[in-house]
Amino acid sequence: MIVVVSEDTVSLVVPRRAGGYVVGLGRRLSVLEWNTGMVSTVQEVDGDTGNRFNDGKCDAKGRLWAGTMGPELHGKGFEPEAGSLYCLDVDRSIEKKVSKVHISNGLAWTDDNKTFYYIDSVPRKVYAYDFDLETGAISKKRTAVDFAPYSKETHGLPDGMTIDTDGKLWVACYGAAAVFKVDPETGKILQKIDIPAKETTSVCWGGKNLDELYVTCALVNLSPEEFKTKYPLAGSIFKVTGTGSKGHPANMYKG
Repeated sequence: MIVVVSEDTVSLVVPRRAGGYVVGLGRRLSVLEWNTGMVSTVQEVDGDTGNRFNDGKCDAKGRLWAGTMGPELHGKGFEPEAGSLYCLDVDRSIEKKVSKVHISNGLAWTDDNKTFYYIDSVPRKVYAYDFDLETGAISKKRTAVDFAPYSKETHGLPDGMTIDTDGKLWVACYGAAAVFKVDPETGKILQKIDIPAKETTSVCWGGKNLDELYVTCALVNLSPEEFKTKYPLAGSIFKVTGTGSKGHPANMYKG
């Protein structure tokens, strides 16, 4: 089944506990009723700009955290520091949590819900914040993992992210054809998983035991020759098994 919801860029898709999904459509967060295809706008952000939502995920209270990024600058990257990170509460009110974001990306929380991890791709950093589950407040920003010392050719830009039951982060790195397992406590890279697609974009846990790592990637920035000879699987979804790690079920939006 294919549901056409908008001509805007579709970014995040998050299940709702009440049914259907919350989807990012351009600068809007909307509710999609899957069976009918009906779409209703919940919130619109960032004024009259070319911004759009990118990645998003729910915390343990069912609030949706979703970030934006600036418009593309004629093939020269994206407008810097134009994005923000927002929190859509279960009453559908929205609050800006972080400003001056380049490209808002991966999100994750520790098992005890006391630490929130967040990626801004352009600085190539995974940030950590103290997190208050009851209020949704974040504080004490610091760098947990820094990819900047590594070459972009080998380590790319950190993009989507998930966390395992041991508290280790798994980061898809755009342009690196790889997913990296990292320790946010030490900042060290623990493992590299090569993916047969250059622009790896995101990761999540799945399977019966949540021990299968699913990896998405983009079919962009390739010449026809590169696509044919080097990355013919670009644009695919990959399943990685045998990592020895597992994750938790994703949280649903409760609004």
